Amino acid sequence: MKYYFFLFILITVISCKDVSSEESKPSIAASENPSTNIPTDYWSYEGRDDQATGGIKMIPIETPSGTFKVWTKRVGNNPKIKVLLLHGGPGMTHEIYESFDGFFPQEGIEYYYYDQLGSFYSDQPDDLSLWDTARFVEEVEQVRLALGLNEDNFYLFGQSWGGILAMEYALKYQENLKGLIISNMVASIPDYMKYNEEVLAPQLDPKVLETIMKYEAAEDYSNEEYLNLIVEHFYPKHVIRIPIEDWPNSISRGFSHVNSQVYVTMQGPSEFGIKGNATLKDWDVKDRLNTITVPTLAIGAQYDTMDPKQMEWISNEVQHGQYLHCPNGSHLSQYDDQEHFFPGLISFIKDVNNGITPIP
Repeated sequence: MKYYFFLFILITVISCKDVSSEESKPSIAASENPSTNIPTDYWSYEGRDDQATGGIKMIPIETPSGTFKVWTKRVGNNPKIKVLLLHGGPGMTHEIYESFDGFFPQEGIEYYYYDQLGSFYSDQPDDLSLWDTARFVEEVEQVRLALGLNEDNFYLFGQSWGGILAMEYALKYQENLKGLIISNMVASIPDYMKYNEEVLAPQLDPKVLETIMKYEAAEDYSNEEYLNLIVEHFYPKHVIRIPIEDWPNSISRGFSHVNSQVYVTMQGPSEFGIKGNATLKDWDVKDRLNTITVPTLAIGAQYDTMDPKQMEWISNEVQHGQYLHCPNGSHLSQYDDQEHFFPGLISFIKDVNNGITPIP
């Protein structure tokens, strides 16, 4: 969750392999192919109000500081299953979910990319008061209404910061949801910080950790040596378990597009804890999760920056929860543990669609 700021600084000097995202060819839905249960017009845009833009909509969002627009893109057509993807960061982009293009279409799942306000493809107002969790919740609700998503078809997926936003949305608006997916995010920032400090940091080489903490104490977060140590010793173990030179192009683009103002305001610049006046510093909803009744999938990964046991706990705390463990994955397990991440995610969505609710 903390790594986006550093990659934003470093990405300009990193060369990654060029992996092209699949081109989508979206549209309407009605009948289904009986052999696949995929709507026969899954890729058709005909008759849709986003036909001229290939599924893209710029949605007006009302805020205390005025009206701004956020970017969304629909892929596919399925009136029964519509998944809205909430990216991490804060201030990241939808681009790090382009791997979904390789798995959702053949399952007939309609899904929506979405750049939150401040992110690269959406408006980027220079107003720190907008980078507030409660305001982002209202933004998601406005996006839902504009896209026509409802309790009969609306699945909300949130990863990392997007997981925070998904939990907060469900706590206020769960009557609008058919399913909730919380990916690679715990329910408490203090718990996240404790796990980072007591479990992950000590796994580093003692000399490496000593040097990193020296720069932390000095708040010298942009120091080149500090950044290089983080990238070399931390990211390949806990963020994305792929050599940095082999990162997918979608990851590289996403990191290069991070809005550092949004990120630092809400999370701060440090890798080992949320410090200073970061607005997420004390965020914790552990005592409220038991009020969530909508079917919920919590996704954790063995090597994540987040404690997988805490993510499993989420699945037991909500009233109808299920846990998906990615044994080979880290924070971005949609890339480094696809063989577990996508089958488990798709199975959950289809089960809920078929009326199978996770047993409490």
